[in-house]
Amino acid sequence: MTAEGHLLIVLHKVPRLGNSERETVFFWRNPRGDWLATEGLSGLGALHEHFEQWRRVVDQLEDQMQQLPSADNYFLVLQYTTPLLRTIRNTSHTLQSAREACPDREVLIARDEAGELERAIELLHTDAKNGMEFMIAKQGEEQAQRAHQIVRAGHRLNLMMAFFLPLTAVGSIFSMHLSHGLENWHAPWLFWGVLAGAFLLGTALATVIMFNREASAQKGNPGSFRKVKPR
Repeated sequence: MTAEGHLLIVLHKVPRLGNSERETVFFWRNPRGDWLATEGLSGLGALHEHFEQWRRVVDQLEDQMQQLPSADNYFLVLQYTTPLLRTIRNTSHTLQSAREACPDREVLIARDEAGELERAIELLHTDAKNGMEFMIAKQGEEQAQRAHQIVRAGHRLNLMMAFFLPLTAVGSIFSMHLSHGLENWHAPWLFWGVLAGAFLLGTALATVIMFNREASAQKGNPGSFRKVKPR
């Protein structure tokens, strides 16, 4: 707001996470070029301290983005940068209007600082959004691969059932107990030998299935992406 050489700038402080209320701070420039503020410091000192608080928050968010990629980490950055981006954009527009109304060098510097902060927060917001979308797409691809593996395993099981079901059904219906030469063996080692052979056969079958699943997963995911900090 401008009137008779006076300039009043109303800005919002850095939004706090989880708090929808916005705290305001007032900066007033009189016609003589003197600055006053509601923060207790000198006008220009309070203006520079206002943007210094924004820089500290941006540095914290950049450190947060350097941690291990995770959905919680990306969501936290998105949740914080959304109100930050909206507030700093309004701040940038306000200072642009103030610059057009008052050709003061300090207003020009403040407008440039707001523009730099807006670009930095926008990059953080975009980076976190892209990281979240990548994790969603990656998890969807992994789920699709698991579903495909389950379908293949079910197909193998159906083939085995189709092969052995007629033999089992015919043997059960006709109660077939044919002589095979082992009915006269009463040694206990025969039971344990058959049991051990069955366990070995099951282990070999499970190993083959696991190997095929790992080979399919590596074929579907030949490489991994590494997050790069924007410059």
